[in-house]
Parts: sequence; structure tokens; C-alpha cells
Amino acid sequence: MSASSVMSSVADTSATPARCRADGKDMRESVPSGVLQAALRPAFVAATVVWALLLALVPFLAGRAHATTIGAALIVAVYAAGSVICHQLPERSFHLWAAQLPVCARCTGIYAGAAVAVIVASVARGFERRGRGPRTVLVAAALPTLATLAYEWTTGHMPANAIRAAARAPLGATVVWMVLSSMPRRDART
Repeated sequence: MSASSVMSSVADTSATPARCRADGKDMRESVPSGVLQAALRPAFVAATVVWALLLALVPFLAGRAHATTIGAALIVAVYAAGSVICHQLPERSFHLWAAQLPVCARCTGIYAGAAVAVIVASVARGFERRGRGPRTVLVAAALPTLATLAYEWTTGHMPANAIRAAARAPLGATVVWMVLSSMPRRDART
């Protein structure tokens, strides 16, 4: 038995966009309803805001002379999580309260942009996708970061951390917009 004969026996082997599914239903309609669906959006909002707050809180705790056991565990956990997703180079990171943030300035920009966008989306109506496709918006949001990278690579000078963070904030906001617009609002359910 060859791999091609196995693949030809599978009903649908292509990656098909939701709008082109054979059954004609939008992919969002296939997400389980009920408790899971009701919990996803608030959990995403909470996780986004809490992570951004932890990025500022942990350096405060780390800068204190005596952290509690829980505080020390939180410091270690957040810096460890930061090390998985970021290079954490000191010269490319913000420092608060005499301690380096758990992620670099660019990552800080992403998470700050995401936190602002998720808060705005939670209180504002009309945060759904409109107009341009998500890929176009994502590319446009990445342009400021690409500009700072081009500058850095062509001149050999690193832009200031504030510029690097500001350039990444639109990217974080756009990703939040894409994720939230794919989730139904709690009040939009019928």
C-alpha cells in the first residue's frame, strides 16, 4: 500500500479556508458552544492583561530587598517564561526599579500593544474585522518593526528601546484584533 493510495482515500486532504469548506459553514460555527465558548474570550482578555501587568510588577518585586516566598516564585516563573519567548539581552531591555524587565523592548511593545487593544476591544463595539483582509493588516502592522530592523542592519546602530517598543505595539494590537474578531462576543450569542 502506497502513501498516495492512503491519501486519496481521505475525504479532504487540503487546507481549506473556512469560507470554502464543503459544508459551507463558517469555521467559527464549528467551535464548541456553551461553557468553552463563553470562557475563551474572557480567558484570553484576562491572560493578555495579566501578562502585561506581570512584566511591570516582577521587576518591582525583584528590586526589593526581601521578596516573600510567593513573590520569589512569581519572579522566577515570569523571568523563566520570558526566557522561553525572548532573548532578554540587557542592552535591548527596559529596566524598572533597578531590575531588567523579563522581556526585551520589542517584546514589551508587543505585549503592551496587545494589552491596550484587548482593553479597548472589551469596552468598544465594532472591533470585528472589516475592510482589508487580516494578512494585509498584519503586514501593515509589521512595517514599523521592519523599518527599525532595516535601520539597525544598514547602519549598525540600535534604535532606542522606546522606538523599538513603539514599533512593535501595532503588531501586538493587530494580533489581538485578529484573535478577538474570530471569537464571538458573549452578548452576540443567540
